[in-house]
Amino acid sequence: MSPTTPTYDVIVIGLGGMGSAAAHHLSARGARVLGLERYGPVHRHGSSHGGSRVTRQSYFEDPAYVPLLLRAYELYEQVERDTGREIALLCGGVMVGRPDGRVVSGARLSAETWGLPHEMLDAREIRRRFPTLTPRDDEVALYEERAGLVRPENTVAAHLQLATRQGAELRFEEPVVRWEPCGGGVRVHTPEDAYTAGQLVICPGAWAPGLLADLGVPFTIERQVMYWFQPTGGVGPFLPERHPIYVWEDAAGVQVYGFPAIDGPDLGAKVAFFRRGTVCTPDTIDRTVHAHEVAAMADHMSRQVPLLPGRLLKAVTCMYTTTPDEHFVIARHPAHPESVTVACGFSGHGFKFVPVVGEIVADLALDGTTAHPVGLFDPRRITGPLDAAAAAAPA
Repeated sequence: MSPTTPTYDVIVIGLGGMGSAAAHHLSARGARVLGLERYGPVHRHGSSHGGSRVTRQSYFEDPAYVPLLLRAYELYEQVERDTGREIALLCGGVMVGRPDGRVVSGARLSAETWGLPHEMLDAREIRRRFPTLTPRDDEVALYEERAGLVRPENTVAAHLQLATRQGAELRFEEPVVRWEPCGGGVRVHTPEDAYTAGQLVICPGAWAPGLLADLGVPFTIERQVMYWFQPTGGVGPFLPERHPIYVWEDAAGVQVYGFPAIDGPDLGAKVAFFRRGTVCTPDTIDRTVHAHEVAAMADHMSRQVPLLPGRLLKAVTCMYTTTPDEHFVIARHPAHPESVTVACGFSGHGFKFVPVVGEIVADLALDGTTAHPVGLFDPRRITGPLDAAAAAAPA
């Protein structure tokens, strides 16, 4: 370490969705924060991009997520007030499928468990309220007025803005090569220098398998594609006041999610498959979207939202970092519980939680615990109890 390198309270590795929020919450509490990011600010190489991400409270994945979502909504409103940036658009949303399918039954369970306002709609009522959607007669929907979307680029930019305003030092185009425990704290190495801090927060996204190899969680990195179509007849029927966000599960269990037209006629409306990706790494991902992929997406949507796949306007890739059970990893590192906090493995459904994950990570790094319910996210649910040999292993 060079003599001029300062010692920080906390180093944050990764400044995408979760890392930018962590840098904000840590610096807001007075911590001396260094943030390190391998790319530039608000980049498109990982997961925190694409113009929109679904947000919803009737959470079909597990009712345990609902308290975190309620807090995330509060924090998104606070970030909007503090930065003046548009973050969330609550245009309403439908979870569509068969009544006993995972999406509908799971969403209904969360809504009823937590007393969330919602309506159950049969196929005829879905078609009446939302003429762009054409469900089968045996499909139903849970409608949630407080569902909608959040804007990932604006969210990351807002958290970086707040972190900088609060005194955080953010370094871009400076990838982390390795990290290691050091004298009760940590040392982090980059091609530029080595930095020390009392605490380390690792929010690595798709780079988790390399930076967190000692965590023992078998992450799977998946290439996903997002599509923007120009609807037949134009975007009018797809504007937010007429067309909701949707998560739609067909009889075969294939899920898609989609959005209203929020960025004008030039970008149309966005749609994507949920969990239909291909395994990759950040170094091997194919960034080209192929004609057969576009055709498969258009064919699928022609049955559910037939006006949507008029003409492809744009398609881009992103990555999911998925755990075996599709639940998050947010915890003190079991092998380094005194000095390292991890937030990773968000499995394709994490962005809506960004601000509350930042708050949780700040709690864990500065206080060693959090009042938020995060027991579901302990990595030891996957790896099993930590043995002495694993605890002694270097990072």
